[in-house]
Amino acid sequence: MKSKVIVTRTAEQLAKALGLTPAHGAEIELRSTLNSKIVEAVRRKGVTHAQVARLARTSRTCVTAIMNRNTKNISTDLLLRVLYALGYTARITFKKAA
Repeated sequence: MKSKVIVTRTAEQLAKALGLTPAHGAEIELRSTLNSKIVEAVRRKGVTHAQVARLARTSRTCVTAIMNRNTKNISTDLLLRVLYALGYTARITFKKAA
């Protein structure tokens, strides 16, 4: 059986390809952006996973999961808390859905 390859370029396209709602696509995009900023901030600051965990009052295991982009069991709240612990805040903008 041959598989059909589907290429997506945006979180919205990914959600549609997976049969998810547009709201899920927006959540995927938000969480991916938060994750990318955390990875970038940790690398830029040169801190260890254990140091980040202490700052954010979470476990090193959670920080390692975030750094490996394995955030299935990581809440958006925790992503925001880790980002804040690294010295950043998030600014969320709203626009009317297409």
